[in-house]
Amino acid sequence: MIQLTEQREKELILQLENMVSERRNDKSAHLDQLSSLDIVTLINGEDATVASAVAKVLPAVAEAVDAAVTAIKQGGRLIYLGAGTSGRLGVLDAVECPPTFSVPHGLVVGVLAGGQGAMFKAVEGAEDSVELGARDLAELKLTAKDCVVGIAASGRTPYVLGGLSYANEIGAKTVAMSCNPNGPILHQVDVAIALNVGPEVLTGSTRLKAGTAQKLALNMLSTATMVKLGKVYQNLMVDVSASNEKLYARAARIVMLATECEYEVAKAALLASGYRAKVAILMILCNLSADDAEARLELSSGHLNDAVYL
Repeated sequence: MIQLTEQREKELILQLENMVSERRNDKSAHLDQLSSLDIVTLINGEDATVASAVAKVLPAVAEAVDAAVTAIKQGGRLIYLGAGTSGRLGVLDAVECPPTFSVPHGLVVGVLAGGQGAMFKAVEGAEDSVELGARDLAELKLTAKDCVVGIAASGRTPYVLGGLSYANEIGAKTVAMSCNPNGPILHQVDVAIALNVGPEVLTGSTRLKAGTAQKLALNMLSTATMVKLGKVYQNLMVDVSASNEKLYARAARIVMLATECEYEVAKAALLASGYRAKVAILMILCNLSADDAEARLELSSGHLNDAVYL
C-alpha cells in the first residue's frame, strides 16, 4: 500500500477538484439506479460528444503531425510516453505501425510507466515518479532528432512530466495530450493538444470519454504522419506488411484496386516484388521491372504518386 502524508493527500484532493475530467457529471448522478439499457444509452450519448471536442484541436494535432514527420525525416523517432490507460493507448498505436505501414520496429515507440508488464497489470506507483519518466527516455537514448508525445488524461502525471522535462533538456520536439485544459504538461511543450471532453459518466474514469478522445487523436497523428511520409497511395495502405493470410489477400486487393488489374496480374507482380504492394503497383502502372520500380521509388523518397510521374 502506498503511504501518503495527510498534507500530500489533501494536496492531491485539491488537484482533483480542479480537473475537468474529475468533476461529477450531472447527467449520470443516478447511474446506479438505471436499467442496463439506460446506462449504455447514457454512455453512448456522452461518447457522441467526443468527436466534436477533438475537432476543436485539429490545428494542434496537425502541428504534432508535422513535428513527427520532421523528426522521422531527420532520422529520429515518434515516441509516445504515458501511464495507465493513456500509456496503453500510446503503446497500442505504436505497435500497429509496423504491420500497417511496414516501418521498422523502433521507429514509433510506446513507453509505458511500469514497463511492458504494465500493459496487462497495473504497476502501483510507477506513474508517480518524475525520475522514472526521464530514466525510461534516457534508456531509449533519446536525441534531439526525436519527437516525444506525452499522453496524460489528467495533464499532471509525474511520470509524463518528468519525461517531457528530460526531452526538453535534450532538445527533442515535445507534444502533450491532456484532457484537462489547464494540465501542467500542456505548458511545457512545443505543441499542446487539450482534449476537453468534460466530466465522465463514471466520475474520474478517464478510460471512457478521455480515452476515446486520446485514441481518436492518436489515430490521426500516426495515420497522417505515415501519409506524409509516403506510406499511402490515394487512400490505400500500399506499404502494408503481408505477414498473415488476411494481409496477403489485402496486399493483392490493394494492387488490384490501385491498378484496376486482374488478380493474376497483381499476383505475378507481387511475387516478382517480394510481395511489396507499392513496388508491384508501380511495376504494373509504368510497365517496369521490380528493380526499376524500386529505383524509381528511391528517387521519389517512397512517394508512389510522385514515382508514377517521374
